[in-house]
Amino acid sequence: MKRALCALFIAAALVLPASAVSFTDVPDGAWYAAAVEAVSDGGVMSGTSSTTFSPDQLVTRGMVVTVLWRLSGSPAPAGASSFPDVLDWYYYADAVAWAEENGIASGRSDGAFGGGDTVTREQLAVFLYRFCAYRGEQLANGVLDHYRDVDQVQGWALEGMAHAVGAGLITGNDEGDLDPGGSATRSQLAVILQRLMTPAVG
Repeated sequence: MKRALCALFIAAALVLPASAVSFTDVPDGAWYAAAVEAVSDGGVMSGTSSTTFSPDQLVTRGMVVTVLWRLSGSPAPAGASSFPDVLDWYYYADAVAWAEENGIASGRSDGAFGGGDTVTREQLAVFLYRFCAYRGEQLANGVLDHYRDVDQVQGWALEGMAHAVGAGLITGNDEGDLDPGGSATRSQLAVILQRLMTPAVG
């Protein structure tokens, strides 16, 4: 319950409108600055306050399904989700229901959704793979052997990671590694969303 309530406080990361140029923690020359401007101006992702974006804050499952839902035009789900830990007043309730209906998100092994759980890079890759399949896009098959830590990608995430890499949605980190088990950040998510919003991607 505490984690769920914490996730609700994090909802501010998605509901407080602001222009990217007003984010005091997004330097003009940052590698993610243009992406933050694109996703905030597009109404897909917002700040954690009226003046901050929190680019290094970790991404949660609730955040991921919400931004993908918004990127799809925030369609109304047919009904509530089946997850017992997603109450109808949670900020991501409709997004989770939509994502479940369309095969974009599934629950944890315990049957819960875990909206406040942080998302690893390989988990994010699988979300993106399913989202692109939902949109009817041609799925990519990128070569992962170029990355020295390819053996760290878990079997269930290989297809998703291959697509994310092949479509240019996910690239190596500063060390040139996939870092599949590393936590995804808001700045990384903003860049990925900008790529999804670009017609050339996919």
